[in-house]
Amino acid sequence: MEGVRHGFGISPYMQELMTYAGHLECYVKSGEILEKFTQVKVSPSQVYRVTDCMGESLEEEEKRAERILPPLSKGDVLYVEIDGSMICTRNKESWKEIKPARLFRGSDCLNPDSEPSYLTDSQYVGHFGNSVDFGEKLQKAIDSYGDLKDRLIFLTDGATWIRERIADHYPQSRSIPDFFHVMEHLYRFADHAFPDALSDRTQWCEWQKALLMASQVETGIDNIEATRAGEKDKKQLTVYYRNNKKRMGYAQYRNVGCGIIGSGAIESAHRTVIQKRM
Repeated sequence: MEGVRHGFGISPYMQELMTYAGHLECYVKSGEILEKFTQVKVSPSQVYRVTDCMGESLEEEEKRAERILPPLSKGDVLYVEIDGSMICTRNKESWKEIKPARLFRGSDCLNPDSEPSYLTDSQYVGHFGNSVDFGEKLQKAIDSYGDLKDRLIFLTDGATWIRERIADHYPQSRSIPDFFHVMEHLYRFADHAFPDALSDRTQWCEWQKALLMASQVETGIDNIEATRAGEKDKKQLTVYYRNNKKRMGYAQYRNVGCGIIGSGAIESAHRTVIQKRM
């Protein structure tokens, strides 16, 4: 494996196995798996040292190479999914946010409208720190593709800092609020608007979902206002809709690129790349 370091008193092949196991599982579990398969006792600290060394090597490569994906072909689009992920750093009370992004081309997404759907290739950009540093790191990867204009598609949860950065640096891009985040807000509101009538709540949510898919956001806002929910709940949801209204053209987005409107790719990365690993 290119980049395997020597000087540990460990064979290059074993270093490769330790690195592979160490990026799939926590270090303790990695050591147990390695011992089971190789009959060689490996301590978690050994896995950490080798994996960390490899990580530093890859980080240097990342600084030299702005992207790892091939260039976009004519007519293809670049998707960028962004969503914060929480990890427990030292104890149960010490939770902090890692800011990850996942970049992939429309042609990398197979079976987007069915299960299972998956990506053949993608690139991760992550940062454990403030949003400005993360934004600069992500911008370097995006800009390496050139000026994509509306062939650049962001899928996010609608967080203010993300929305504003996209507007400032990529005003001609398409910025889409993750449809499933939008529906989560709607379902949470419906629990208050229809607390005792499950059938009414389900029917109303399906109606609003159809309106959103048809890009009829203003009609959806009118329907929210017409419910018997509290004014505070109404205001919270309608403000969210109005802040994102120009970005909620889901009927149009279904015909762009591979047609995805959800951030499932970055959601799965929370589990496999960050939470399970860290």
